[in-house]
Amino acid sequence: MTADPLIAPMPAATLVSRQPDGRAMRDVMGKFATGVTVLTVGGEHVHGMTANAFTSVSLDPPLVLCCVANKAWMNEAITSAGSFGVNVLAADQEDVARWFADRRRPMGDAQFAGDEWIAGPHTGAPVLSTALAWLECDLVQVRDGGDHSIFLGQVVNMYRNDSGSALLFYSGGFGRMMPPPRERRFSLVCHEGPW
Repeated sequence: MTADPLIAPMPAATLVSRQPDGRAMRDVMGKFATGVTVLTVGGEHVHGMTANAFTSVSLDPPLVLCCVANKAWMNEAITSAGSFGVNVLAADQEDVARWFADRRRPMGDAQFAGDEWIAGPHTGAPVLSTALAWLECDLVQVRDGGDHSIFLGQVVNMYRNDSGSALLFYSGGFGRMMPPPRERRFSLVCHEGPW
Protein backbone atom coordinates (compact mmCIF):
# COMPACT_ATOMS: atom_id res chain seq x y z
CA MET A 1 0.00 0.00 0.00
CA THR A 2 1.47 3.35 -1.01
CA ALA A 3 1.10 6.45 1.10
CA ASP A 4 -1.26 9.14 -0.14
CA PRO A 5 0.68 12.45 -0.16
CA LEU A 6 -2.55 14.35 0.65
CA ILE A 7 -3.11 12.46 3.91
CA ALA A 8 -0.83 13.36 6.80
CA PRO A 9 0.36 10.49 9.02
CA MET A 10 -1.50 10.25 12.31
CA PRO A 11 0.67 11.01 15.35
CA ALA A 12 0.59 8.65 18.30
CA ALA A 13 -2.15 9.77 20.70
CA THR A 14 -2.66 9.26 24.37
CA LEU A 15 -6.18 8.21 25.29
CA VAL A 16 -7.60 10.57 27.88
CA SER A 17 -11.11 9.92 29.14
CA ARG A 18 -13.27 12.89 30.10
CA GLN A 19 -16.73 13.07 31.56
CA PRO A 20 -19.13 14.51 28.96
CA ASP A 21 -19.82 17.91 30.53
CA GLY A 22 -20.50 20.99 28.39
CA ARG A 23 -16.87 22.10 28.15
CA ALA A 24 -15.58 18.60 27.33
CA MET A 25 -18.30 18.13 24.72
CA ARG A 26 -17.41 21.46 23.07
CA ASP A 27 -13.69 20.53 23.03
CA VAL A 28 -14.30 17.09 21.53
CA MET A 29 -16.83 18.29 18.94
CA GLY A 30 -14.40 21.07 18.00
CA LYS A 31 -12.31 18.35 16.36
CA PHE A 32 -15.11 17.82 13.83
CA ALA A 33 -14.60 20.35 11.03
CA THR A 34 -17.85 21.86 9.77
CA GLY A 35 -18.98 24.32 7.19
CA VAL A 36 -20.26 27.70 8.35
CA THR A 37 -23.74 29.04 7.59
CA VAL A 38 -25.87 32.05 8.34
CA LEU A 39 -29.43 31.07 9.17
CA THR A 40 -32.00 33.71 8.26
CA VAL A 41 -35.68 34.42 8.76
CA GLY A 42 -37.70 36.94 6.78
CA GLY A 43 -40.89 38.79 7.46
CA GLU A 44 -41.66 41.45 10.02
CA HIS A 45 -38.83 40.37 12.34
CA VAL A 46 -36.03 39.66 9.85
CA HIS A 47 -33.06 38.05 11.59
CA GLY A 48 -29.76 36.26 10.90
CA MET A 49 -27.47 34.06 12.98
CA THR A 50 -24.19 32.23 12.36
CA ALA A 51 -24.52 28.46 12.78
CA ASN A 52 -22.43 25.39 12.05
CA ALA A 53 -24.92 22.82 13.37
CA PHE A 54 -26.42 22.19 9.94
CA THR A 55 -26.64 19.09 7.75
CA SER A 56 -28.44 17.44 4.88
CA VAL A 57 -30.92 14.79 6.02
CA SER A 58 -32.65 13.43 2.90
CA LEU A 59 -32.54 13.85 -0.87
CA ASP A 60 -36.09 12.63 -1.49
CA PRO A 61 -37.81 14.60 -0.15
CA PRO A 62 -35.06 17.25 0.13
CA LEU A 63 -34.65 17.79 3.89
CA VAL A 64 -32.04 19.58 6.00
CA LEU A 65 -31.75 20.29 9.69
CA CYS A 66 -30.23 22.99 11.82
CA CYS A 67 -29.85 23.25 15.58
CA VAL A 68 -30.41 26.51 17.46
CA ALA A 69 -29.90 27.22 21.17
CA ASN A 70 -33.18 27.47 23.03
CA LYS A 71 -32.16 30.88 24.42
CA ALA A 72 -31.29 32.31 20.99
CA TRP A 73 -33.67 34.83 19.43
CA MET A 74 -33.48 32.76 16.21
CA ASN A 75 -35.25 29.87 17.94
CA GLU A 76 -38.50 31.83 18.31
CA ALA A 77 -37.99 33.53 14.92
CA ILE A 78 -37.93 30.23 12.98
CA THR A 79 -40.88 28.85 14.92
CA SER A 80 -42.94 32.00 14.29
CA ALA A 81 -42.03 32.30 10.60
CA GLY A 82 -42.51 28.61 9.81
CA SER A 83 -39.58 28.84 7.39
CA PHE A 84 -35.89 29.73 7.27
CA GLY A 85 -32.98 30.36 4.93
CA VAL A 86 -29.50 28.81 5.05
CA ASN A 87 -26.54 30.66 3.54
CA VAL A 88 -23.40 28.53 3.11
CA LEU A 89 -20.45 30.90 3.56
CA ALA A 90 -17.50 31.13 1.21
CA ALA A 91 -13.88 31.14 2.41
CA ASP A 92 -13.62 34.92 2.20
CA GLN A 93 -16.70 35.48 4.41
CA GLU A 94 -15.17 35.06 7.86
CA ASP A 95 -16.17 38.66 8.62
CA VAL A 96 -19.81 37.79 7.77
CA ALA A 97 -19.66 34.78 10.11
CA ARG A 98 -18.24 36.90 12.92
CA TRP A 99 -20.82 39.67 12.34
CA PHE A 100 -23.83 37.34 12.59
CA ALA A 101 -22.31 35.68 15.68
CA ASP A 102 -21.86 39.05 17.45
CA ARG A 103 -24.66 39.63 19.96
CA ARG A 104 -23.98 43.38 19.83
CA ARG A 105 -25.07 43.72 16.19
CA PRO A 106 -28.33 45.61 15.55
CA MET A 107 -31.61 43.74 15.19
CA GLY A 108 -33.88 43.74 12.15
CA ASP A 109 -32.91 44.93 8.65
CA ALA A 110 -29.92 46.88 10.00
CA GLN A 111 -27.95 43.68 10.63
CA PHE A 112 -27.96 43.02 6.86
CA ALA A 113 -26.85 46.55 5.87
CA GLY A 114 -23.27 45.50 5.06
CA ASP A 115 -24.16 42.57 2.78
CA GLU A 116 -25.64 42.16 -0.67
CA TRP A 117 -28.85 40.18 -0.21
CA ILE A 118 -32.32 39.66 -1.53
CA ALA A 119 -35.45 38.33 0.10
CA GLY A 120 -35.77 34.67 -0.87
CA PRO A 121 -38.58 34.34 -3.42
CA HIS A 122 -40.36 31.59 -1.48
CA THR A 123 -39.81 32.40 2.22
CA GLY A 124 -38.68 36.03 2.24
CA ALA A 125 -35.65 34.94 4.29
CA PRO A 126 -32.55 36.96 3.37
CA VAL A 127 -30.24 35.10 1.00
CA LEU A 128 -26.74 36.49 0.60
CA SER A 129 -25.73 36.99 -3.02
CA THR A 130 -22.07 36.45 -2.08
CA ALA A 131 -22.69 33.08 -0.37
CA LEU A 132 -21.26 29.85 -1.78
CA ALA A 133 -24.78 28.40 -1.76
CA TRP A 134 -28.17 29.08 -0.21
CA LEU A 135 -31.39 27.23 0.50
CA GLU A 136 -34.91 28.27 1.44
CA CYS A 137 -36.76 25.84 3.69
CA ASP A 138 -40.29 25.36 4.95
CA LEU A 139 -40.28 24.25 8.58
CA VAL A 140 -41.49 20.64 8.77
CA GLN A 141 -40.80 19.67 12.36
CA VAL A 142 -39.23 20.92 15.59
CA ARG A 143 -37.69 18.42 18.01
CA ASP A 144 -36.25 18.81 21.49
CA GLY A 145 -32.47 18.60 21.48
CA GLY A 146 -31.56 19.33 25.09
CA ASP A 147 -30.45 22.95 25.32
CA HIS A 148 -31.08 23.30 21.55
CA SER A 149 -34.05 22.88 19.25
CA ILE A 150 -33.66 20.75 16.13
CA PHE A 151 -35.41 22.32 13.13
CA LEU A 152 -36.17 20.02 10.20
CA GLY A 153 -36.81 21.92 6.98
CA GLN A 154 -37.96 20.89 3.52
CA VAL A 155 -35.92 22.64 0.84
CA VAL A 156 -38.17 24.59 -1.53
CA ASN A 157 -35.56 26.68 -3.37
CA MET A 158 -31.78 26.63 -3.65
CA TYR A 159 -28.76 28.08 -5.43
CA ARG A 160 -25.07 27.22 -5.68
CA ASN A 161 -22.00 29.10 -6.88
CA ASP A 162 -19.46 26.78 -8.48
CA SER A 163 -16.54 29.20 -8.18
CA GLY A 164 -15.07 29.61 -4.74
CA SER A 165 -13.98 27.68 -1.70
CA ALA A 166 -15.63 26.94 1.62
CA LEU A 167 -15.30 28.58 5.02
CA LEU A 168 -14.69 25.98 7.75
CA PHE A 169 -14.87 26.03 11.54
CA TYR A 170 -12.44 23.79 13.40
CA SER A 171 -11.18 23.72 16.98
CA GLY A 172 -12.60 27.16 17.78
CA GLY A 173 -11.21 28.90 14.69
CA PHE A 174 -11.95 29.55 11.04
CA GLY A 175 -10.18 27.93 8.11
CA ARG A 176 -10.61 27.52 4.38
CA MET A 177 -11.00 24.54 2.12
CA MET A 178 -10.34 24.61 -1.58
CA PRO A 179 -12.37 22.34 -3.86
CA PRO A 180 -10.45 19.15 -4.71
CA PRO A 181 -8.97 18.86 -8.19
CA ARG A 182 -11.50 17.52 -10.69
CA GLU A 183 -9.87 14.07 -10.85
CA ARG A 184 -9.87 13.70 -7.01
CA ARG A 185 -13.62 14.30 -6.46
CA PHE A 186 -15.68 11.50 -4.97
CA SER A 187 -19.11 10.83 -3.52
CA LEU A 188 -19.89 9.41 -0.12
CA VAL A 189 -21.97 6.27 -0.45
CA CYS A 190 -23.99 4.74 2.36
CA HIS A 191 -23.60 0.98 2.33
CA GLU A 192 -25.98 -1.26 4.24
CA GLY A 193 -24.91 -4.75 5.14
CA PRO A 194 -21.54 -6.42 5.59
CA TRP A 195 -18.54 -4.69 4.06
